[in-house]
Amino acid sequence: MGALDGRVAIITGAGRGIGREHALLFASEGAKVVVNDLGGSPDGVGADLSPAQSVVNEIIAAGGQAVANYDDVADWDGSQRLINTAIETFGDLHVLVNNAGILRDRVVVNMTEQEWDAVIKVHLRGHFLPTKWAATYWREQSKAGVKVNASIINTTSTSGLMSNPGQTNYGAAKSGIATFTEICQKELTRYGVRCNAIAPAARTRLTATIPGSEDRDAERKAEAAEVGFDKFDPANISPMVAYLA
Repeated sequence: MGALDGRVAIITGAGRGIGREHALLFASEGAKVVVNDLGGSPDGVGADLSPAQSVVNEIIAAGGQAVANYDDVADWDGSQRLINTAIETFGDLHVLVNNAGILRDRVVVNMTEQEWDAVIKVHLRGHFLPTKWAATYWREQSKAGVKVNASIINTTSTSGLMSNPGQTNYGAAKSGIATFTEICQKELTRYGVRCNAIAPAARTRLTATIPGSEDRDAERKAEAAEVGFDKFDPANISPMVAYLA
C-alpha cells in the first residue's frame, strides 16, 4: 500500500531535476503519473521527447503506471490536452504539480523583451493554464455531485521571495505564482480543491547556469560526503509534495 494509491497525478517539467524526482516518488507511492516535459534546454529552446519517456520507462520498469506528455504548458490548447491525457488514460485526475520552468538570467538594464516574455510565459502562464483546465474539470465534477479531493501544488522560488539580482523576470514570475496560489485556494476550495505552493532549493541543471555554481556545488558535495546527507539533492523535496498531494 502506498500513500498515493488510487491517485492520478500530472507533474509538469518532470523529465529532469525536481520534477523527475516527484514523478518517481509519486509512482512508488502508488500514483498513476502523467510525466509532462517538452524537453527544451534550460533557456526553453528546442524540444526533446526522450527525458519524459525515460522517466516513464523507469516507472514502468519498477512496476508503476505512467504515461508521457510532451505538450507546452504555456500553450492554451496544449495545456488542455495535458489535462485530458490524465483523464483519458487513467480515468480521472486528482493532483496537478506545476513544476516546469526555464531561466534567462540578465540584469534588468540588459534584459531583452524576449528574455522577459519567455520566462514569464513558461512560469506564470505555464502555471495558470494547466490550473485553469484542471480546475474546470474538478468544478464540473463537484457540480455533478462527485466528492472531489484534489490538490494543486505550485512551484515558487527563493528568488521570488528573496530577490536574486539578475532574475527580475524569474523572480517576478515566482512572486506572482505565490499570489496566484493564494487566490486559487480561496476560489477553488468550494470544489474540494486544495492549493499550495513550495519554494524549493536544490541542485538542478537550471542552478548550474548561475555564475559560480560549480564552486558552490563542489563545496556542497564535499559537505554532503562528510555528513552523509546531501541537502541540495532534488529528491529531498518530493516527500513534502507527495504529502500535499
